[in-house]
Amino acid sequence: MLNYITKNINDSIETKQKILTDNNLMSDILKATKMLIDAYKNNKKSLIAGNGGSAADAQHIAAEFVSRFYFDRDALASIALTTDTSILTAIGNDYGFDRVFSRQIEANGVEGDIFIAISTSGNSQNIIEAINTAKSKDIKVIGFTGQDGGKMANLCDICIKVPSSSTPRIQESHILIGHIMCAIVEEEIFGKGFEK
Repeated sequence: MLNYITKNINDSIETKQKILTDNNLMSDILKATKMLIDAYKNNKKSLIAGNGGSAADAQHIAAEFVSRFYFDRDALASIALTTDTSILTAIGNDYGFDRVFSRQIEANGVEGDIFIAISTSGNSQNIIEAINTAKSKDIKVIGFTGQDGGKMANLCDICIKVPSSSTPRIQESHILIGHIMCAIVEEEIFGKGFEK
């Protein structure tokens, strides 16, 4: 068991090292963060969705924007599209599971918002449907995926592809990247900002 624990920790570190040495990926993280900053400076919001563990990540990231990250400041508008059981079950029942996120974007998304689409495979059909709806409303899309980005790779404005095919390693990296983005957004809008 100790070997298994050690292997998993080493695998997680190795995935993070791959992120650090991938200049394109690091650039995409920076571009996505700037996209969020611009949206928030224009009084827009983020909409976030995923399935399973990625649903938990959507809620986690939305909570960091709405509540606070490192320090007290005004709330930033962010909606996890994974939380309202009445809406999810109504849409699932009336339109099908593939529409549970797209219908919410149709209702609550406006031009200039940002949709953060999370899928480790990049192929979740309800996320693909949501991306298509977001694009039809001029909502920019930041994708969080795994290694090849799946179908999402060519649909998102920016697709952050974690260099791994292991779901746990991808999800661990998604929340790390989400935390980094939240911290930078908070500092740029409410703090002293970062040196250019």
